Amino acid sequence: MKRTFFIPFLSALIGGAVVVAVVAAFGGLNGSSKTVTTVQAAAPIAPSNASQKTTGLTPHDIYVRDAPGVAFVTSTIVQKSESSLNLFGGGETSKQGEATGSGIVIDANGTILTNYHVVENAIKVTVSFEKGKSVEAKVVGKDPSNDLAVLKISTDGLTLHPLTLGDSSTAQVGDPVLAIGNPFDLERTLTTGVISALQRQITAPNGFTIDNVLQTDAPINPGNSGGPLLNEAGEVIGINSQIETGGSGDDGSVGIGFAVPINTAKSEISELEKGGTVRGAYLGLTSLTIDGSLSALNLPVQQGALVQSVQKGTAAEKAGIRGGNISGNVEGGQVAVGGDIIVSIDGQAVASSEDLANDIAAKKPGDTVSIGLLRANGKGGYDKKTVSVTLGSRPNSVPNPNTPEG
Repeated sequence: MKRTFFIPFLSALIGGAVVVAVVAAFGGLNGSSKTVTTVQAAAPIAPSNASQKTTGLTPHDIYVRDAPGVAFVTSTIVQKSESSLNLFGGGETSKQGEATGSGIVIDANGTILTNYHVVENAIKVTVSFEKGKSVEAKVVGKDPSNDLAVLKISTDGLTLHPLTLGDSSTAQVGDPVLAIGNPFDLERTLTTGVISALQRQITAPNGFTIDNVLQTDAPINPGNSGGPLLNEAGEVIGINSQIETGGSGDDGSVGIGFAVPINTAKSEISELEKGGTVRGAYLGLTSLTIDGSLSALNLPVQQGALVQSVQKGTAAEKAGIRGGNISGNVEGGQVAVGGDIIVSIDGQAVASSEDLANDIAAKKPGDTVSIGLLRANGKGGYDKKTVSVTLGSRPNSVPNPNTPEG
């Protein structure tokens, strides 16, 4: 069974203890011996048929130029657990460890972009660009829903090398890419590959879905998290975040990695730099995509989002949107029937639950949207309705991670 992992590298715990729960969450941490293969590539990266363009830069050229802009990020993490030595119960013990990942220098003023999960629950974060030379970093902004965080460091005595942020929307399958990061504590490691798929979805640390994710076969491993995925011009088009594993006990790369698109980060960097936690817009319901698998329900449309449930106190409830109240049987099991069917947002058709989630994600908390829906009228038919909804802010975690939500 394959598994998807966030990919920071957790090193030995201070005091020599073992944090099983934390280590197991990320995988690939048990091997003590390392085999390192160095490959020199003298030829330019071949341009893909999709892009039909070349910059004439070799992987070595890009590495020499961009590697100084890739930071080594170390987070000191405290894990609390129930103490087995407390005979009366309720006692807690704390174990301290370190998680390491990568970061991207985005300006000369000390701003560094990384993954949220690299610095999640950290009590201290340091950044280094050379062995033995580290500076303390402050987490100034975070977005758990897109697995992004912005760090700030003092530039005293440092000469930073900001990387150029590209346009992830221009990436095409087959385009050559490079990853620079710190896998398994091996600083500034370069790997190469291609974009192997587009429009993937991965799960953020808080259970929400990250859309438009880039898939690559460039090997990325624990420690690459937060580092750049670069195009053949050396521009950042993604932030390496997760890997797929084979599930055979080896949690290293199997050639399927995922990067959060840089356009997602660019859309909110200015907000992250202002500090605090960025929370996306939130509707507050769960839904199912209407397709052939729901044909037994005899719904009035062949596409749309069938509302399953509505969370209390949310924008959806305040607007009067209704979830299902009857259990119906379909091929895949039971679904809630009788709820509203969302067919449009602001006049644009909604074909699936993913469409609904994407449309809401493109908005900001406080935005007002017009939602077109079909509602069962109790007479065997459906009435068209339009409701105005003022969107709220996403909660800390998704209420029900098993069902797509908006």
